[in-house]
Amino acid sequence: MTGKTKMTTEGTELLQAVKQMKAGKKGRVYTPEQLLAISARRSVKLTQRQFARLLNVSVDSVQDWEQGRRSPRGAAKTVLRVVISHPEVMQKLSQRSFRNL
Repeated sequence: MTGKTKMTTEGTELLQAVKQMKAGKKGRVYTPEQLLAISARRSVKLTQRQFARLLNVSVDSVQDWEQGRRSPRGAAKTVLRVVISHPEVMQKLSQRSFRNL
C-alpha cells in the first residue's frame, strides 16, 4: 500500500508538539481524557455550549474536561467514545434537539 492517509487535527497537533519538544521549546501536553473530550466535540463540529447541551451537562464540565481540570467519568466517558466512533449519529441528535429548543 503506497497511499498516504490524512492525519487528524489532533495527530497534527501532537506531531507539532513533538517537534517543539525536540527543538527545546515547551509544547502543550494533553492527557488522554482531554484528547477524548476535545476529539469528541470536534468530531461533531459543535461549540462547547452546544456540545454541553447535547450531552445534558454544564458548559463548565465540558471546559473542565478539555482543559484538564477534571476528567469525564463513567457514562460521560462512554458517550464521548461513542461520539468519536459514530459522529454522524450525534450530529443527527444535535440537529433534532436544537430544532426543538
